[in-house]
This record gives sequence, structure tokens and C-alpha cells, in this order.
Amino acid sequence: MMDELRLERPTPGDAAALHTIYSDPRVWTHLPSGRHAELRQTEEMVCAWIEGWECDGLSAWMVRDAGTGELLGHIGCSVKHGAFWNLGYRLAHEAHGRGIATRASRHAVDQAQRVRPELPVVAYLLEHNLASARVAQKVGLSLQHRGPDAGNPDPSAVRLVYADRPLTETQLQATLV
Repeated sequence: MMDELRLERPTPGDAAALHTIYSDPRVWTHLPSGRHAELRQTEEMVCAWIEGWECDGLSAWMVRDAGTGELLGHIGCSVKHGAFWNLGYRLAHEAHGRGIATRASRHAVDQAQRVRPELPVVAYLLEHNLASARVAQKVGLSLQHRGPDAGNPDPSAVRLVYADRPLTETQLQATLV
């Protein structure tokens, strides 16, 4: 698939290295409130991904440099609210701009469509996050919704919802919570 990258299912032992990425303010420029201040937050997230693999047959992968084994971040699709696959990723600041998000996200979308094709694949993001919007478009998702980002500490934040197909009202509402 990607000679320079390895995608691996997460283990509890990945949490500390992933926390280094999740606590780095440089990877949270578009959503500073999402930054992990405590290792426990990252541990809980990794546990949820492990559970997703067990329950749904797919979730986030740890993305590693194939040569060095260095953890570059995570990418994958997880079932949300039983209504859709959520494409999500976060990469180390040093890994930005290398096409990693696009290549691995394309693989994640393909796998989600194979595992549970009845569920749409969705990526939701903030409007000012142009790089994430480009990734969503490059992997075949199209804009389905633009509106306020409920619960965001920034009341002017706008959420964009991209999907691989038109969403039902129920599916769209599930992406907005």
C-alpha cells in the first residue's frame, strides 16, 4: 500500500507516544480546545479505538514510519452513533505536508466502505481548516453541510460535513453532535 508507512492496530502501549502528538499545540491550531492536557485523555481514546476494532472490525490505525518505526500519528474510520463512519486523523507536526493524511485516509475510506458499505463515510471539520478539507475532497468526499459548530468554545466556528454520499437527516444530525 504505502511502502514508507506502516498502519498498525493500536495497543495500550501506544498512548504515551501518541500523547506527545496530541499535547502539541502545533497540531491543534484549528481547534485549540481539543488539545490533550492529560495522558489519561489519550489513553481513553486509544482504548476506544481498540474497542472499535473489536466491535466494528475497523477503527483508527497507528501510522508509523516504515523505516524507523517512529509514530507519526493516527488515521482511520470509526463508527459513530451507529450512523456513519467518521474519518479522523491527527499527525505529528513534522509529518504535515507530506501527503500522509491523503494516502492513509484513502485506504481508511476504502476499508470502511468494504467493512460496512451501508454506512456513509463522513469527515467533519472546521471551515478554516483548509488542509483537512483538501484531504476530504481528495479521498472522494463531497461537502454535504455547512453550519455552526455546536459546542465549540468559539461561537463563530463553522462546521463542514463531507461524505461519500448524500446523508439522511438522521445521519446528518448525528454528525452535528
